[in-house]
Amino acid sequence: MKLGSILAIYVLFWTMSAFIVMPFSVRTHEEAGAPLVPGQAESAPYDFPVKRVLLRITIVSTLLFAAFYLNYVYGWLSPENFSIRR
Repeated sequence: MKLGSILAIYVLFWTMSAFIVMPFSVRTHEEAGAPLVPGQAESAPYDFPVKRVLLRITIVSTLLFAAFYLNYVYGWLSPENFSIRR
């Protein structure tokens, strides 16, 4: 696999992991016991720990990509494993 392909696939895993990880570290103002700012949505996050979330996203995406790449190298699962036999 070429380096450009590896980087592109890793970016896809990182983006997918962002949507998986972000909801787990968000607390609303109601959950934190803080008052809402006038005009603020009730679902707006109280405090968003950017560095912690980025670290979690990177860890999850690296683990998922490692599993993908090892499967690519060793061929554990292939399309033939998922074919329907008639």
